[in-house]
Order: sequence, then structure tokens, then C-alpha cells
Amino acid sequence: MTEASDGVLHTLFHTDQGGHEHVVLCQDRATGLRAVIALHSTALGPALGGTRFHAYATEAEAVADALNLARGMSYKNALAGLDHGGGKAVIIGDPDRIKTEALLLAYGRFVASLGGRYVTACDVGTYVADMDVVARECRWTTGRSPENGGAGDSSVLTAYGVFQGMRASARHLWGEPTLRGRTVGVAGVGKVGHHLVNHLLDDGAEVVVTDVREESVRRVTRLHPQVRVVADTEALIRVDGLDVYAPCALGGALDDDTVPALTARVVCGAANNQLAHPGVEKDLADRGVLYAPDYVVNAGGVIQVADELHGFDFARARAKASKIYDTTLDIFARAKSDGVPPAVAADRIAEQRMADARSAAR
Repeated sequence: MTEASDGVLHTLFHTDQGGHEHVVLCQDRATGLRAVIALHSTALGPALGGTRFHAYATEAEAVADALNLARGMSYKNALAGLDHGGGKAVIIGDPDRIKTEALLLAYGRFVASLGGRYVTACDVGTYVADMDVVARECRWTTGRSPENGGAGDSSVLTAYGVFQGMRASARHLWGEPTLRGRTVGVAGVGKVGHHLVNHLLDDGAEVVVTDVREESVRRVTRLHPQVRVVADTEALIRVDGLDVYAPCALGGALDDDTVPALTARVVCGAANNQLAHPGVEKDLADRGVLYAPDYVVNAGGVIQVADELHGFDFARARAKASKIYDTTLDIFARAKSDGVPPAVAADRIAEQRMADARSAAR
């Protein structure tokens, strides 16, 4: 551990855990900032991934989440066709209590110290306005407001991409790329989920929702009184006639308790790291549940913020996000030909792209 002249503690180390290239532990005593920045891979280019602000119980839990999320970003960016590797940052603490301008500026200085190896953006607990603040100390910041040259809310295209993945799932399973007449359960109707509900209703689906935040549910039902509400995720996954389950909150939504209780034939949602542990993807396949890999279908947001780095054009970014439909179908086809679950097929395709990039760089 070294102490910089401004009193900031900055711990750098390399790790072999999960193949990560670099992990940074950040602490700023003056602002109370404690954060973790994890770079999984830069084989395809600078690592790109959001900043999560969450009240982790321990630092070890924060590090584990950053490592998992960074790895997911490598795979997500690879399958989205982006020239970026994967990274992720987490800030430890309740954003409603400790988030301040000074803390975000301190965080920006840490990101800037990596010299462009990591490009940050929004994630759970951080917003466009926060990225505008971070960008005052770090030019490697995206997901900013249009007033500051950015693309604005990346959840718009995240939801659009999930909807494209859902259309591909419907095409693969039921023969038509539409959710019309299907019942879709959305767990989490926050930044991304409420946009997804709009797409589903426009497509003619029946929608059931739940969220731990009552205000998020009220926002949806005020606009769409036809949407049904259930108490919690446990009730949602057991809804009679549920065709699609869309986890759109935090990770680990698919575990040893959830999978046996699922009534849906498709799982396709916006949450990162939905599989609680290795083997869940096989459990889903064994039960005849079609799983659209999360990091494939939720790539619309990273496509949007990556486009911002080149001078944002919404039509161009939306057109690229539309390709999530084709990518999802390709993964289902690869899964069938290889005799593996879709999650394994997606990993293989992403790993091959990263391996090819490393070989070309030698």
C-alpha cells in the first residue's frame, strides 16, 4: 500500500483470480470513498464498464462483486462487437447516505490514474448526473448528459436490447419474434425495467411486475394500470401462465431455489450475473427453460455509452443494439449444434474473440 501526497490510499495488485489483469482498491479519507476497480481484460481495447454504488456488507463482498461484474463486461463487450475489454467499479456504501460531489470527484481521480485503461459509466446506484461530476476529474468517463456532450440515460438502449433478446427467444421457442399474447414477469422496474415494460406492452404482452421499491411500482402502474403487481420475486416466478421471466434487479436471481420453482419457459432479463453459481445453466436446460445469457441481451447500454466515445448518434447506437436479436439467435443455434446450454455457447464465442485478439497482438 502506498500513500499519495494528497492523503489518498491507493492499493494496486495483480491477480490470477478469474484471469483478471488488474484490481485497484481505492480509499479517500477526506470524502469517505472506498471503491474497487477491476479490469478483467483489455485484449479487445480499453476496459469499459459501469460504476456500481452499493452498501456491501464487507470489502471482500465488494471485491468479489467487482471481479464477477468485470468478467461479465469482457464477455458482454466481446459479443456486442465492441473494441473494448471488460472492467467494473464498485463504490462501497449507501448512495442515498454517503454520495457527495466531493466523493465522486475523488473517485474520478482514481479512474483517471489508470490512464485510459478503464472507461467508466453508470450502473446501479449511479446516474448521468454522477458521471457529469466524475468527468470533471476524468476524461475517460461516458454515460454523461447531452448537455455535457454525452448520450444520456443508457437504460433506454439496455431495455431495448433485452427486448430484442426476448423477441429472439420467442422466435426460437415459439416460431414468431413477438411477445404478443404472452405473459411476461419483470422483477425490478427501476432504471431499465420500466422501459422494458413499455416495449412489452407495445408488443401486446401481458405484464406482471414486482420491485422492492414501492415508488418504482407506482410509476409503472400510474402509466399502465393494466399491469399486474405481485408482492415479491418468489410470487412472480410462480405466476400461473407465466411465459417469460425477466430478472432486472441485482444478480444471482437464478439459484437452486428459484430454478425448480420457475413456471416460465424463457428467462431473459437485464440483471447482470443472473446465474448464482456454475451449473445453474444446466439446471435450466434440464428443465426445458430457455435462458438468454444476461450479458448478451443487456448489452444495449454499453453499446450506447461506447458510441458516445465517438460522438453519440442515437440512430447508429440503436441499430447496433438491434443486432442483439441476431446474436441471441446465433447463440441458440451454436448451443444446439454443440449440445450445450446457451450460456456455455455464448462464453465460447466471446472467449474465441478475445483469444483471437490476443493472438493478433503477439
